[in-house]
Amino acid sequence: MTHPGMLLRRAVPADAERAGTVHFTSWVETFTGLASPEFWARASQERSVAIWRRLLDDGLDATLAEVDGEVVGLAIVGEATARHGHEPVRERELSNLYVLAAHHGTGVGQALLDAVLPPAEPAQLWAARGNPRAVRFYERNGFAADGATDDGSSFGGIEAVRLVR
Repeated sequence: MTHPGMLLRRAVPADAERAGTVHFTSWVETFTGLASPEFWARASQERSVAIWRRLLDDGLDATLAEVDGEVVGLAIVGEATARHGHEPVRERELSNLYVLAAHHGTGVGQALLDAVLPPAEPAQLWAARGNPRAVRFYERNGFAADGATDDGSSFGGIEAVRLVR
């Protein structure tokens, strides 16, 4: 199912505020109850917007999903990197895929994933252990846990599992 008013496009520097807002709002919707109080003490919409401004000014290749002109999701794929002693097992890594909760189940997440990682393309990603909805989404797209875990000490106490395809 694809949302009828959806547009996928590359983010540009002028999108920093909208991308940062979606990113932060998605964190609140996804990680409330999973992240430590210290994480939330550092996290803010303003900080997220500032980070997106810097990243987009530096040429970050990010894909945005718009529905009826409103940014509702984003995705970033890049070169896989080591994490907590786990060397990458694929060349590419999905580092971000966030969709506002109001747009879950509308096809936005699937469209973003397919745009940045064509179906069956080998890749890896890290998903929050406490987010079974996301894990099921990635499993439906051919990803499977490979046994690597992250205790979350570098990301607000949010434990993660590595998924690969």
